[in-house]
Amino acid sequence: MEHIGPDPGLLIELVKMKMPFGKYKGTYLSDLPVSYVEWFQREGFPPGKLGALLASLYEIKINGLDFLLQPLKKQYRKPEPRRY
Repeated sequence: MEHIGPDPGLLIELVKMKMPFGKYKGTYLSDLPVSYVEWFQREGFPPGKLGALLASLYEIKINGLDFLLQPLKKQYRKPEPRRY
């Protein structure tokens, strides 16, 4: 039977991978502001895997599907160390 729906592997990458450059360098892709992802959509997504992930994130955010990522964030992210 064919799988229909979001690719679970892609969703996991969105919550685990951090932005490698730019204004939001070090921010998890899934935590990028929608305005930044919209900017990429207008200007062009980067080539390769990062561009594909950002294009998918754009679709998730503009369609109000962020809730799909919430359980994955809890499951796949390591807790950030506390800063005092």
